[in-house]
Amino acid sequence: MDDASRTPTDLTLMDACALADAIRARKVSCVEVMTAFLDRIERLNPTVNAIVSLQDRGRSLAQARERDDELARGEHRGWMHGFPQAIKDLAPAAGFPLTKGSPLFGEVSNEDGIFVARMRRAGAIIIGKTNTPEFGLGSQTYNPVFGSTLNAYDQAKTAGGSSGGAAVALALRMLPVADGSDHGGSLRNPAAFNNLFGFRPTYGRVPANAEEVFLPQLSVAGPMARTVPDLARLLSVMAGYDARLPFSIDEDPAAFAEPLKRDVKGLRLAWFGDLGGHLPMEPGILDLCRSALKVFEDMGCVVEEVVPDFDPERIWQAWLPLRHWQTGAPLLEFFRDPEKRARMKPEGQWEIEEGLKLSAYDIAKASSVRSAWYQTVRRLFERYDYWLLPTAQVFPFDVATHWPNEIAGRRMDTYHRWMEVVIPATMSGCPAISVPVGFGGNGLPMGMQIVGQNRGELAVLQLAHAYDEATGWVRRKPPTLT
Repeated sequence: MDDASRTPTDLTLMDACALADAIRARKVSCVEVMTAFLDRIERLNPTVNAIVSLQDRGRSLAQARERDDELARGEHRGWMHGFPQAIKDLAPAAGFPLTKGSPLFGEVSNEDGIFVARMRRAGAIIIGKTNTPEFGLGSQTYNPVFGSTLNAYDQAKTAGGSSGGAAVALALRMLPVADGSDHGGSLRNPAAFNNLFGFRPTYGRVPANAEEVFLPQLSVAGPMARTVPDLARLLSVMAGYDARLPFSIDEDPAAFAEPLKRDVKGLRLAWFGDLGGHLPMEPGILDLCRSALKVFEDMGCVVEEVVPDFDPERIWQAWLPLRHWQTGAPLLEFFRDPEKRARMKPEGQWEIEEGLKLSAYDIAKASSVRSAWYQTVRRLFERYDYWLLPTAQVFPFDVATHWPNEIAGRRMDTYHRWMEVVIPATMSGCPAISVPVGFGGNGLPMGMQIVGQNRGELAVLQLAHAYDEATGWVRRKPPTLT
């Protein structure tokens, strides 16, 4: 170790890239790293309930010793060598229960999901899972199996979701980096609610296990981190073609491991705001985002307010049937069993009930609207390099509230309408990252989405990195829970 005064607990304060370098250079042992993170988990996790199904400490330390022995033999697995990693509880990890936050699941997985296997090959040690809402439905992390996950900044508030456990574990430095998935903002929303970076990549960038491989899904897997370089390096591990998923992207993910510095002067950014008044916003959110816009302008970017030439209500109404279909179909067998149906989250039952009303022609119609929206976005990128809009329409709310039923005096007609702001990016298929924009008068964090062109992940990461270097929100205001 460089500094004899460094204690193992200090290792949790290192950025993941620096930690990886220290492990590879054998300046710190994998056992020391594992001990530091497990001690932090033992101290903080009982308060916030972010990591679940945590394996025995002895087993984790034994695996860390194995990683140290490999380094002693000159064997280095990859960037995550010796990293403790907890997998979002919607993806299978061999040797761990896959509950999906539901009493209807819970069997121990025999195999890793595709990106989980890649993490292991890169040297990660899987120590547990991160908490998620039941079936991953909703941007509020609570379920009848493990209970609620509490916000890293205010334990009376929600962590967001559905990657809520991942976000809180990351924000409180119980993990070096985190994985998650995103359909309706499930990587972006908890990142905003916990002052982090959450990245929804292009569909196919990160292959994830799915029984259906030919119909493009709205949900994607992706990374979350405290710095953009950490996030990019994790993406380089998770991404890449896999023959089991024919639409996975066949491009070398090593590009994401390269330096992210670039000249951002002259880049043109389209600010969507509240989509011309379509989206109700809790007071203070737009103000924080406008302050972030000033940062981009100070960096030399050109920011223009733009209202897309497309009715945002059409996007929402097309997303709803696609959502019903894609989230309801895997749960249909449980729904048809009255006993199991009674144990299902009401929102899950509603998705299925609405899906059963649909015909194939309804899905085709919704998909055609989605296609038209993509073409509108594609033309927009002929004039602008990125588009921006808030990550959420409300600040983190009371953890006892299942979902906000009203924003700025406007009633929400579904359990996810309050997160409508993330749906334009989801429906476009374009990569979107949530970056921190600071804290409201209530002391709670918020984020803003940077959306780039289809398959333009690297460009999005580069702009986000430049913004982070100019603002430093994660470094400036860490959580006070220690």
